This record gives sequence, C-alpha cells and structure tokens, in this order.
Amino acid sequence: MLLKVHHTASQCSGDIQITGSKSETNRLLILQALFDGITLKNISNSDDAQVMQKALSSSDEVVDIHHAGTAMRFLTAYFSIQEGRDTLLTGSARMQERPMAILVEALQELGAQITFTHNEGYPPLQIKGKTLQRDEVTLKANVSSQYISALMMMGAKLDNGLTVHLDGKITSVPYINMTLALLHQLDIEATFEGQKIVIKPGRTSAVAREITVESDWSSASYFYSIVALSRKRNFNTPHTITIASYKETSLQGDAALREIYKQLGVVSSFAGDKLTLSLNQDFELPETITLDLANSPDIAQTIAVSCLGLGVGCHLTGLHTLKIKETDRLEALREEITKLGGSIMVTDQDLTLLPQKAAVNENITIATYHDHRMAMAFAPLASQVPLLIEDAGVVSKSYPDFWTDLEVLGFGQEIIG
Repeated sequence: MLLKVHHTASQCSGDIQITGSKSETNRLLILQALFDGITLKNISNSDDAQVMQKALSSSDEVVDIHHAGTAMRFLTAYFSIQEGRDTLLTGSARMQERPMAILVEALQELGAQITFTHNEGYPPLQIKGKTLQRDEVTLKANVSSQYISALMMMGAKLDNGLTVHLDGKITSVPYINMTLALLHQLDIEATFEGQKIVIKPGRTSAVAREITVESDWSSASYFYSIVALSRKRNFNTPHTITIASYKETSLQGDAALREIYKQLGVVSSFAGDKLTLSLNQDFELPETITLDLANSPDIAQTIAVSCLGLGVGCHLTGLHTLKIKETDRLEALREEITKLGGSIMVTDQDLTLLPQKAAVNENITIATYHDHRMAMAFAPLASQVPLLIEDAGVVSKSYPDFWTDLEVLGFGQEIIG
C-alpha cells in the first residue's frame, strides 16, 4: 500500500492510547508458557506478539514466525527444553539472513540438540527438545541482548538454574534489566552483576499472578518526534499530545526518550499513567546533538528523522545491531534521508547527519524495506511536507493502530496504490 500523508489541520493535539510494549509482552508470553498461573493484561496487539502467541499454542512440527526476530530468538531457547518435541523453527526470507549462531552455540554448550537445516549459522533451525543438565555458559555480549534474555528466561526453568558469563562490552543493558525485573515479579531469584548473570531455578507450583504490560516506549518515540517537529508550524492552539499508559519508573530502555527529546525542546510530564508531551517554544535548538544509543538502538531512526526536519545535526553511536534488523537500518536511513535532501554518512556502527537550513524535499516516496520502523520514523515529517510511504501496512508488525492514531492528530492520508 502506497500512502500519501500530509498535515493541513490548524492544530496537532490529541489523546492516544498505546497498547502494551512488544518487548515486555513477548518476554511475558514466554514466561507464561513456562510457568503456570500468570495472567496478562494490556498485551501488545502487534503482529510480533500475535506470532508469538500462535507459536506457543501450536503443536505443529513446523513453526513459522515470519519477520519476528524476537520470536525467533526466544522460541529457539524455549523449544530446546520442550522434552520430546521436535520443532522446525523457520521464518521469512529476511529472517533466514539474520544470524543465530551465537545463541545456538550457547544452547548447544548447555546440551541442546539444534541443527541448521540450510545455511550454517542461520534459520531454519531443527530443534529436538530435551532436558538440559548443564547450568553454566559463556557467550559474546556485544550482540543482541535478546540472545541473553532468551537464555535467562529458559534458565529459570532448568533444574539447576543457569549462570551466564558475558564476554566483552554488553549491548542494550536496559533490555537485560527488563528481563531481570520480570523474573523478579514472578519471585524468581536472579542477579546481574558485572559480566555475570545468575538465574536460580523458578517456582515449581502455580501461583496466581496478574501482570499489566506497560505501553510501548518505542511507539511513543513517533509522538515525541511530532511534537519536536511542530516547532516548524504555527498552530492556532498549543501543541500537546497525551499518551497512555506509561510509568515514570519504566523497565524499557527506550524511556530514555524523555531526556533525549529534552535536547530538542520537548517537555514530558506525568499525571498518573498519562504522559503529556509539549513543546518549549522558547528553547533554542542546538546546532548538533551527540548520543550513544547502545542501550536504545530502536529509536535511532526516529531521532535521525526528527533532527533532519529541525535542521539539527546529529552523531548517533552504538548502532551496530541495526545492521541485522528487519533491514540494514543504517543503509536504509542513508538512502531515504539523502532523497529528502539531507547530508548523511553511516558506518557499520554510527550515523552522522549534518545540520542544514534548507527545508526537506516534499512529495518524496519513502521506501520502507519491509521495516515497520522506517515507515513510522519518517511519517512525522509529513507535518512539514507531504510524503508518500511505501508498504505503509508494514507498521502492523509493532503498531497496527499507527495510521489511525495519526488521523486523530490531523494527519490526512490518501491511498495512492
């Protein structure tokens, strides 16, 4: 679906209810499958969460998780301890290009029976579930934290628990801490100190526990961007967006948005579980900002596009994991920002956008590369100039209501083809 998006309304304010965090939801779905008595509220309505639910309820020999990278990683560990079950875990063509060797080798070190059926190191995976007796493993830490989280959750189900030794600089620490906190909510003893994670065996009997999933901070990033970019528009009324349901003390690494967008003049204020975003009109924008996003790489695209629209330069580091996402996000950003008139340079680990005074080019068609975050990161620019978004339906992977919610804020939309 090719979607033309533009904003001609006299104001851009409203209240938005965002469903639960995809990251929290997928972790809790795995834990719910591992331990009895867990009830979940406000789970994500994303494609990824639906894929996870379907996979966990399936008894089929072949489980296809399509584009869901989190599901691939978490389910690899989950199926490896389902004694007596043989599972072929597969996904889309892009998923079969995303590396899995580090996690699979760690599981094999613990005694898991997993083989690569096509290309060594990549899905599909043939997994023969069994009881794992070993309780200690070492793996590289400078890769996706989802590998580590997959081991942590599985480790809580092992008879002797699990000790994970991390080799090298640890990536995305907040996501490891999120997994740790969710284990604690289930009364599972777990510690993360230095380069070592220790997971004690989890509970053996059912304990009723209801957990409400916090709304997704990654999804909140697009509204931060809209508010920041409103500086370029003269709206008739003060520009504010209220989103729910959020916590001031969040488990999600992307909650760093509050401090990051303060550098672009966005004010965050809480009232209960409602978060209101407003613009500090008197704030003087910097010429450039420098951020290390190693702990929150998923918001890099949104920040880069915000800076482009504001004419602010940015140097974003800690982005090495973006090369193995739904697409090579760094190269995708370089392509699309260049089309819009920006001057951008990327390496395998960082991104540099030069400050500029010229307005972005209008009526540009943004390619999304089958990547939900490309579509949503660029959409806020439509508050300045009309844009066309290719494959706009790709947002369903993490935020199915995205285009509907933008309509609430006055973004006009027209299906072109």
